[in-house]
Order: sequence, then C-alpha cells, then structure tokens
Amino acid sequence: MGLIGRILGGPAATTALGTAVTHVAEVFTVNATKKMEAEAEAYRAALDEHGAEFRYARAGLFDRIVNGLNRLPRPMLALGTLGLFVYAMLDPAGFAQRMVGLNYVPEPLWWLLGAIVSFYFGAREAYYLRHRATPAPTPAPVEADENPALAELMAKGAVAEVPAG
Repeated sequence: MGLIGRILGGPAATTALGTAVTHVAEVFTVNATKKMEAEAEAYRAALDEHGAEFRYARAGLFDRIVNGLNRLPRPMLALGTLGLFVYAMLDPAGFAQRMVGLNYVPEPLWWLLGAIVSFYFGAREAYYLRHRATPAPTPAPVEADENPALAELMAKGAVAEVPAG
C-alpha cells in the first residue's frame, strides 16, 4: 500500500476523499461532462417535442393552396416576360401604349417592386446556400519518399505498398 493510502487510512477513505474533492470542485466550477450531457438531453427533448407536433399532421386545403401560391412567382415572372415579347409582336401599337402607361408609374413604386423581387429571390438563394451539401475533400496521395516514417515502415515490411492516387 502506498504512502497516501497509509496516511488517509485505506482505499475506502481515499475514494471518499476523492469524491468529496470532486463535489467541492463542482461547487466552484461546472462539470463540463454533466453540462454537455444536460444540454444534449435538452436538445433531444426539444427535437422530440417538435417532431411530435408534426408527426400526424396532414396538409389541409389551406396549406396546399398556400404551398401552391408560394411556387407561382418564378414561373409567372418567366412566362410573363415571354408573354410580353409575344404581345409586342402581335399588337405593337397596344404594347407601345402599355409601355407609355408604365412611364407614369412613380419612381418609389419601382424601387418597392425591385426590393420585393430582390428579397424574394435573395431569400431563396440564401436558403440554398445554407442547405447545400459540400463534398468531402479527397485526400492527397501519400508517397513513401515524402514521408520518412512511412518509408521506414515500408522498408521493415510492416506496411504494404501505398496505392498511388
């Protein structure tokens, strides 16, 4: 038995002293492991609660209509622009009149339209930037002559030849 065991009175006393010191230390500093476990448990509980909220929900008529409306702006802008070209070819005089009418739209209204369209497409782009999958980088091939430790192991026969790239 060691010196500390003799001074403290045996393994049971040493264990009790270690436990007491741990409890005293936890009064002044947070136990990082217990903190991480508690945070993970709280996170898991929040995820479970959120998942339970949507587990049996089926999209109702209103939800389907709103989802359909959310998908309309991009195709309508694209098809509307193509429609303007067709309209200009079919009725040039009517098209010219409509364009003169657009000249009377006040400038702040154009700025508002530009902001709305920019925020719509900017939000979509930001969403796809946040949710894109990044491919894992391919590791560079290791050559034995570049790594002295690997060359030594290969010379001893401990490692088989490293396949090139």
